[in-house]
Amino acid sequence: MKHIAVILSGCGNRDGSELQESLGLLLAIDRQGWQYQCFAPEGFFEVVPHIDVIDNEEDEGAVVDIEQRDIFVESARIARGNIKPLSEYRAADYDALALPGGMGAARNLSTYAFDGPQMTVIDGVMDALLETYRAHKPILAMCIAPIVVAKVLGRQGVSLTLGTDDNPAAMVAKGFGCNIVACSPTDICVDEQNRIITTPAYMVATHISEIFDGAANMVGQLAKWI
Repeated sequence: MKHIAVILSGCGNRDGSELQESLGLLLAIDRQGWQYQCFAPEGFFEVVPHIDVIDNEEDEGAVVDIEQRDIFVESARIARGNIKPLSEYRAADYDALALPGGMGAARNLSTYAFDGPQMTVIDGVMDALLETYRAHKPILAMCIAPIVVAKVLGRQGVSLTLGTDDNPAAMVAKGFGCNIVACSPTDICVDEQNRIITTPAYMVATHISEIFDGAANMVGQLAKWI
């Protein structure tokens, strides 16, 4: 039985893990007959509305309360409560590490959304990625999550996809030393040498079926390695 660790970053595409990408990834793992274990860091983040607010004259000057929630607690919604603190992750206990997308990767796991090329990655995620990489175990990432991998492992010359090869995230990743590969929604970028698999998901996708197919293709490639 293979065991895959999955790092979540909250719940919701605008400020946490993208739900459709997360579920597509978990389903693909389950369909291989493997087990997954979700992890998440602990700490608070600012909630972003997931509906578009219609601007009107009455809204001008209104004071908006900024809500904060805990990343770990919100991630537990996706994992149905079966989640562990990221501090408990040990690469030796798992066959691969996976990161679904969603802006939580850029806001909660890293500061890419705020700092761009000057981004940092939180210690727990950096440690998990480095420990997995040094153990020569595969790393999977979807959508915007590869920018986190790029920051941590770019100096190794890793290859990954962020959809097109000329969008802002791709240009930042190139600056970190990565080789960027343009991919269509269901395609995967496979870095055999560094054992990294990425898929663009909603960086370019427009249908949920593309998300699930991309996740399945990514996990299908992983099955060839482990």
